Amino acid sequence: MSDLEKKKCRPCEGIGEKFTQKEIKEHMQQISQDWRLIEKETSITKKYTFKNYYEVLAFVNAIAWVSHYEDHHPSLIVNYDHCQVTYSTHALGGLTENDFICATKVDGLLKS
Repeated sequence: MSDLEKKKCRPCEGIGEKFTQKEIKEHMQQISQDWRLIEKETSITKKYTFKNYYEVLAFVNAIAWVSHYEDHHPSLIVNYDHCQVTYSTHALGGLTENDFICATKVDGLLKS
């Protein structure tokens, strides 16, 4: 289990400021290489592919549980055989540790 998997998200008001480019680079090295930086390094995104819509919806429901528990919510694009997950700390206009914690936990949903 990685350090990020062990952590809990903090309320946005208590985080302080969004990550610097250096902090983003350091945290990108701690998550799956499938996650990509987008929108001028204000978001991270990953596409998950499944066999069918039922599996996609089961995954989305699991993400909903993580989001509720962590009180940090992604943007989701849901299609028949895939779901694109995007994290950003909108309150601060960029990335924070919360985004990387949740990205790691969402990846953990699919570990066997």
